[in-house]
Amino acid sequence: MNILLKAFIYLIFFSVLHFGYDLTHLSFLKPFCGTDESIFQHLKMAFWAYLLASLIEYPVFKGKKKKYESFWIPRFFSATVVPWTIFLVWYLAPATVGKFRLSYMELIWALVVSYFSGLAGGVVERNLEEHRLSFCFKVLVVFLTVVSAFLYITFTYNLPWVDMFRAPE
Repeated sequence: MNILLKAFIYLIFFSVLHFGYDLTHLSFLKPFCGTDESIFQHLKMAFWAYLLASLIEYPVFKGKKKKYESFWIPRFFSATVVPWTIFLVWYLAPATVGKFRLSYMELIWALVVSYFSGLAGGVVERNLEEHRLSFCFKVLVVFLTVVSAFLYITFTYNLPWVDMFRAPE
């Protein structure tokens, strides 16, 4: 699948997960959808949105008769990295420009950063697909993916004391 298209699909899933719980209040969506505007909730939405976009992409990949391992390991790695790409790139604006004066500017920046993170994930996974990945790397990626999923679900219901998990005042 084209990286630009996958990033767009990811952005759509991210948007759906951003508003999904607020619009429906379906409790089973809480582990996947944002429930407030905290940094943590946005990282969680990015992780799940990237995995969902990868699920959409899989039938295209499968048609190329490649091993599923060369598809999923790079996607799991990207799903783990994409949220932190959002974190890093998002804070470029506050570090250089300061607080957004107009709310629509913050929304535009959020869309740009989210789309960019999807592109970054695509670039990472395409590069990983081209290499023979060691067993240790594969184990590490699966471990980080499982830990990420566990933390995103666990902290949805029981926030730790760290400020990063609180919605901004």
